[in-house]
Amino acid sequence: MSFADRRVLVVGSGSEGEALAQACRAAFEGARLETAVPDAMPAQWPAGHEPELVVLESGADPVALAELIAGLAKAAQPPAAILAGAGLSAGLVRGLLRLPRADVVEAPFGPRELAEAAQLLLRPAETLVVPAAPTGGRCWTVTGAVGGAGATTLAIELAAALAERSQGQKRVALVDLNLADGAAAAYLGASANMMLGRASQEPERIDAALLEVFASPAPGGFDLIAQARDPHGFETASAEAILRVLDVAIQVYDFVIIDAPRHRRGWTIDVMAGSDALLVVSELTVPALLAARALVSELEAELHDGPLPRIVLNRLAKRVFGPAPSTAEAEKALGRKAEGGLTSDWEAAAASVNLGGPIRSHRPKSRIARDVDDLVDRLLAAVPHSHIKAA
Repeated sequence: MSFADRRVLVVGSGSEGEALAQACRAAFEGARLETAVPDAMPAQWPAGHEPELVVLESGADPVALAELIAGLAKAAQPPAAILAGAGLSAGLVRGLLRLPRADVVEAPFGPRELAEAAQLLLRPAETLVVPAAPTGGRCWTVTGAVGGAGATTLAIELAAALAERSQGQKRVALVDLNLADGAAAAYLGASANMMLGRASQEPERIDAALLEVFASPAPGGFDLIAQARDPHGFETASAEAILRVLDVAIQVYDFVIIDAPRHRRGWTIDVMAGSDALLVVSELTVPALLAARALVSELEAELHDGPLPRIVLNRLAKRVFGPAPSTAEAEKALGRKAEGGLTSDWEAAAASVNLGGPIRSHRPKSRIARDVDDLVDRLLAAVPHSHIKAA
């Protein structure tokens, strides 16, 4: 979300008020930002000059702040409000809750926390064009049997292949659920705008409008819904919020590709059960193949009414002879047939990562692009049945 030309008022006093104003200038780049002290506020603003967002410094005069918050609540169209600082008064917070759009940002905080809070407050208030009826898009989930198997690369290439085929006629989204260390944004050179930790406080507010805030355009013609790397990402995001995001995404987009974490979470089975296809990516090494076999067996035992997991072999060797197992040998170790495979093309993969974007954008003749097209053909032939639902 851009804050350009938005009217932002920062209310505070002393050094803490100035520090808050500086943080707001960094957070709301391009905004028309003004500062004021609590006891010197106008009774009303001239028409067309009302602030859209008021940021209050919690250390200012509590009586004056309480009166100011009460005055904002009486306005015909109260602005969004953020109370920021340390030692937040319970009375001020209760008063803030009378406003239709308000949030609290506790110290220590920086421009990023202020911007995230403002995005969630301001965006739902805008008029957005939302589909009148759900589209019921298809949902494919990709996960790796071991770390570094290539699940993120496959998820990106699937999204890019679908976007290329649709030629702008259908919407495609890639959702990166590796909340602690997701790499999709870095691979694509795209923004990671999803804020599941904050959205988890009020998951019922996650709708098509908020999903537009979370999404960012990615090279290849699809949207990326990803979160900035956060070591505490899994702890701060609730299962209800994650499932709600996916439920809304399936209604908004024609195709949703999920890059799922390898390690099991409380919501993993719900996500996989609600998908139309579940792909397990494995390298052609003995440890990876054994891990893939074990993981698929576990998932088959737990996914009673979900899709059957399908194995995709990554980095298939072009040569006939070599140290790596052949496809036939790999399938023997797996105890099942593989759904498909991606030919090894290190140069194309490295170029796409370094330049930012899908492999097919930088190396359209790469064998990987053709292998992904073959896989997409098989997945599209299946009957869709996605049913991810929020708890």
